[in-house]
Amino acid sequence: MKYNAGMASTMRALVKTGAHPGFHLTDVPIPAIGPTDVLVRVEKAGLCGTDHHIYAWDKWAQTRVKPPLVVGHEFMGTVVAVGDAVRAVRAGERVSAEGHIVDLTCLLCRTGEAHICERVEIIGVDRDGAFAEYVAIPEYNVWRLDPAIPDVCAAIFDPLGNAVHTVMAAGVSVKSVVITGVGSIGLMAIPVARAAGATSVYAIDVNPRKLELAQQLGADATFSATQPDLVDEIKRRTRGDGADVLLEMSGSGAAIDLGLQIVRNGGTAALLGIPADNVNLNLAERIIFKGLTVLGINGRRMFETWYQTEALVKSGRVDPSAIVTHVLPYTEFDHAFDLMSRGEAAKIVLDFKGDIAKP
Repeated sequence: MKYNAGMASTMRALVKTGAHPGFHLTDVPIPAIGPTDVLVRVEKAGLCGTDHHIYAWDKWAQTRVKPPLVVGHEFMGTVVAVGDAVRAVRAGERVSAEGHIVDLTCLLCRTGEAHICERVEIIGVDRDGAFAEYVAIPEYNVWRLDPAIPDVCAAIFDPLGNAVHTVMAAGVSVKSVVITGVGSIGLMAIPVARAAGATSVYAIDVNPRKLELAQQLGADATFSATQPDLVDEIKRRTRGDGADVLLEMSGSGAAIDLGLQIVRNGGTAALLGIPADNVNLNLAERIIFKGLTVLGINGRRMFETWYQTEALVKSGRVDPSAIVTHVLPYTEFDHAFDLMSRGEAAKIVLDFKGDIAKP
């Protein structure tokens, strides 16, 4: 493999340098690529709740991440170099990528469940990621982007895929849906659920701004998580039974408990949000006696979810740019995470190319 002529040997990157809060913007070597890898020049990258866990260095991050590490896993860009054994991807192609690097040999990979591979490595979590000028990705993980999909939308196909996977796994067609936590993925789940045939969608959060955006995106009604009669109110709107489906997107123990109270007996609870610590639940009352089907949702199905996501965006039924509230230069990453911490942003995209446009 050879890099393009004139390419520098180092790049700017956001690095988790040690076991403490924050990231450090520094120069690191451009990643080498193997015979079946491609090198992508990152142009846009999305900030995720997982990135915030790592930035804040909470309990989950402390037990999972081993610094030093280039962070970030949501991105789009242009292929600048390919390994000698790469068969289909070409330099110059505009791409995104599935950030779960799987071994392709374990039981799960061989039986259509590669997204939960036993030896998965996630870019920006387990190996160097995409908050950098360049990222190395196996050809298998590369997703060619349709020219009709704008860069800002393409950069967040990863989290949109989370929403699509959650909605599709839960089977929301002709069902009432309650979403606990309308951060970026919870917001994305609203139009996805609508497109998938949900008859009603209710959104719950503690942030009034995000609830307002949830209404704009098509929620039938929105509620503050602190509303004292919330369980009764949702039951009143669902013939006294409760919602058919819970999509839990927050990772908050209190929200999980609330959502499990709201979903009806025999209903389905799809859990995507990552708790920062252990969660205490009355399993008997919340799950066992209710006969719930509980789904743990991790990543995206490889690559069924990607095809579904592209189809939803190209059809115009889902517009991920609608939840992008900020596009910032990557050098303003501290400001970006501050906006996230204060709940003043829905989805933030970092620009690595220098052509920032309004979302």
